[in-house]
Amino acid sequence: MRLKILASASQDLIDGHHFYESQARDLGDRFLDSLFKDIESLASDAGIHPIYFGHYHRLLAHTFPFAIY
Repeated sequence: MRLKILASASQDLIDGHHFYESQARDLGDRFLDSLFKDIESLASDAGIHPIYFGHYHRLLAHTFPFAIY
C-alpha cells in the first residue's frame, strides 16, 4: 500500500503536537510517536482497515482522538 501524507495532514500533526505540548511537557512528542506508529501500521497491515470516501482506508488512532485516512 502506498502512503501519502498530504500537506494538510502534516499541518494537523504539527498543530496536534503544539496543542498536546501545551498541555504537558513531552506529550506533543508522545502524540507524534503514537500517530507515526499508527500510520506505519496502515502500510504493514495493508487492506484490513475499512474504506471510506470511496477508496481511503481509515484507522482510528489508538491513543489520541484522531482518524488517519
